[in-house]
Amino acid sequence: MKKWIGILLKTVLPLALGVYLVWYFFDRMSATDKDIFFEAIQKADYTWIVASLTLSFLALLSRAYRWKYVLEPLGYKTKFWNRYHALMIGYIVNLTIPRAGEASRAVMLSRSDGVPFSKSFGTILAERAVDLVMLMGVVLFTTSIGYDDFWKIKYQVETQLGGNNPTGETSWTGIILYSIVATVLIGLVIAFAIQKTRAKLLQFIKDLFAGVFAIFRSKNPLSYSAHTVFIWLMYISYFSIAFLSLEESKNVPFAGIMIAFIAGSLGISFTNGGIGAFPLLVGLVLNFYLHDEYGDAAAGIGAALGMIIWSSQTLMMILLGALSFVLIPNNFSKDEPVQ
Repeated sequence: MKKWIGILLKTVLPLALGVYLVWYFFDRMSATDKDIFFEAIQKADYTWIVASLTLSFLALLSRAYRWKYVLEPLGYKTKFWNRYHALMIGYIVNLTIPRAGEASRAVMLSRSDGVPFSKSFGTILAERAVDLVMLMGVVLFTTSIGYDDFWKIKYQVETQLGGNNPTGETSWTGIILYSIVATVLIGLVIAFAIQKTRAKLLQFIKDLFAGVFAIFRSKNPLSYSAHTVFIWLMYISYFSIAFLSLEESKNVPFAGIMIAFIAGSLGISFTNGGIGAFPLLVGLVLNFYLHDEYGDAAAGIGAALGMIIWSSQTLMMILLGALSFVLIPNNFSKDEPVQ
């Protein structure tokens, strides 16, 4: 029973929230908005979307390459393509079970290159902490160049979502997340109290922290930092260049693009891979900037661009992740020394 409850909390509820947001995404649109939405998708210049996907792929390659800089201080030399395939498998798993991709990524690298799960997982946690710092930097930069718009849009989004508040701080998603964290902490306390598992748990925690703090022992901190900056520049670039795919969104100011980028990033954290939330939030931001020129049509245009960006990125992740699932078994190095 507990197992099925865990599966329900981790998989079904976030997915259900995403499905609800997809329904909410379309239900709030009028018939005219829907016509504009589908028309915009049909007339979009997908050359820019291909360019956007190319930049996104470069970020993925850089992230896989950067990983070695925190694995080497732990004494492990891993193969680039094994790291890449583990990364992509992690992304595709995240589409079904939020945050489970990080664990599956560590598992795959353990199977392919012999890196203990706890140490590998620790490096991934450190990576997420770096991502959070970078996102905070993006938020600070964005508020510095578009302070008034940022707070106006925040208020407008909260007002339009109203009582539904599918992404608010008091949402069921937040409550569920806090419950899961509390359950894990309680489980750790109970496990620690059991003599038979205490030694294993202590070793796991020790290895986990070794992985987390490996970032401070890297022999190439400048290279790690350079890759980090490159990755986030590619994120911003692939998102920005997608605005050129629609004639109506070409003139959105850079501050507006950055606010939409932040909204989309938050949307990804709310549901599996941002399903429903990403196009909804990006669309609301674009509606703010396009409404004066396009009136009521702005809602459909903004929603269309949000859907184009999200669906193209998600499709790429699914295809590349599925390919990595097929390829990584052929790259296992159980019987051969890791170079």
